[in-house]
Amino acid sequence: MNSVNHVLLASHGTEGALAAEQMALSMCCKGAKIHHLIVVPKRLWQGMTGDDWLNNGSTRDTFRRYLENELDKEVSEHRERVSKNAEQHELEYISEVVLGEPEECLINTCNKESYDLVIMGSPRPKGKTGLRSRMKTETLLRSLSAPLLIVPYPADPQ
Repeated sequence: MNSVNHVLLASHGTEGALAAEQMALSMCCKGAKIHHLIVVPKRLWQGMTGDDWLNNGSTRDTFRRYLENELDKEVSEHRERVSKNAEQHELEYISEVVLGEPEECLINTCNKESYDLVIMGSPRPKGKTGLRSRMKTETLLRSLSAPLLIVPYPADPQ
């Protein structure tokens, strides 16, 4: 598969996701469309906004607004970067942010339109710090309506 016209890119700004973005940009032909899907994992969000230490509604609401603002800033920066890269490659760019389980959101989005390819980064290697999405790739392989490309995690530059 040399060049594609419509890609569903699952990316959230981690090193592995950045590798997936670069692959998507390199595989798309001029004028192609990249649909950038950013998933906020529901379990992570619920865990961050839980009320175990936020002992009243006012404190909980203030903290939730703070988290929403921080998440919005991160997502906006991420979208802007991918959008600029797409523009430089003369690609159409749309983005979507959803809350839910990553594999379910990816499957649902893939089933809404016809994509030539779904691209995502591989899981973070053991020993690398950061949150783990725990994406259920077996579920994806059985359920996606388009081919899936899992881009290898970038090697350490040593």
